[in-house]
Amino acid sequence: MLKNKDRSSKQDPAKTKVQKRENRSSSLKRNARAVVDTGRRKAPQGPKVEDPEKEYVLDPKPPPLTLAQKLGLFAPPPPPLSSEEWETVKQRSVLQGDSTQPCPICKEEFELRPQVLLSCSHVFHRACLQAFEKFTSKKTCPLCRRSQYQTRVIHTGAQLFKAKCAARIQACWRGHVVRKWYQDLRRTVPPKDAKLRRKFFEEKFTEISHRLLMSYHTDTEELLAEIDRCLAVNRSVLQQLEERCGRELTDEDWGRIQMQALHRGAHECPICLAALSVSGAPSGTGPQQPRREAVLLSCSHVFHRTCLLALEELSWGDAPRHACPLCRSHYQKKILEC
Repeated sequence: MLKNKDRSSKQDPAKTKVQKRENRSSSLKRNARAVVDTGRRKAPQGPKVEDPEKEYVLDPKPPPLTLAQKLGLFAPPPPPLSSEEWETVKQRSVLQGDSTQPCPICKEEFELRPQVLLSCSHVFHRACLQAFEKFTSKKTCPLCRRSQYQTRVIHTGAQLFKAKCAARIQACWRGHVVRKWYQDLRRTVPPKDAKLRRKFFEEKFTEISHRLLMSYHTDTEELLAEIDRCLAVNRSVLQQLEERCGRELTDEDWGRIQMQALHRGAHECPICLAALSVSGAPSGTGPQQPRREAVLLSCSHVFHRTCLLALEELSWGDAPRHACPLCRSHYQKKILEC
């Protein structure tokens, strides 16, 4: 026995701590239970919000009796009014229209400020009544001088003020809608009066003109740039035309142009419709007429020289820039041998 005790005393203290920890964790596992959320648990509710329009009595308990009242020298205060009695007092105040009138003390509207109803059916601002009681050191009604009254907080004036504000907002909105409808009607339907009708159509015409002007693209820089581009294109075309018309034709060019004229087979002047006397052209069978000089143009058309000169005199263009009567192209001319 002594040997076993010695062995147990000589055990490692670290091993005993580990064993105790394991035993504790196993006991916790045995005692653990699975928690299932069934949804029946009620959510925690916040603080209850009191109704701001709730009516209540300021002094629900009557004041203690004084010695004189206990001895019967003075009448004791009346008992607290019931809810039915307060409702009767309130109806009497509503019939009198006290909540629609200003406060009798400060002569201001009740609006949303706290309002109190006395047991004598008179209505005041709560702050005004408290200031009156503090100033007079008495508890008497400022109107009927009734003492020992009871007070109840009501919100009739606030409700009437809210209804009045809502009516004003609705009136403003309806007025805005009607004015907008009337303005649209004035813009679309012409009046019957002659002067107003004329003014109406003048304004319409001015509006349409302004809208047309605003729809146009009035970028002056872009307009000037477009003009510059058009002028550059026109200059390039004129320059090419000058290069083509300004070049002197050689004898080979004239020979080729004359061959084109012969292949065309034109034997009459397109201006005077008389026969042409061109070398290589067949002569007519009729009586011989005096030969007239013919002119060959660079466009391969042939005319009488006199006819072409007369046409050039009548034309409006510059002298060196005459156009062919047939193809409307600028030309150079050469007199043909008869």
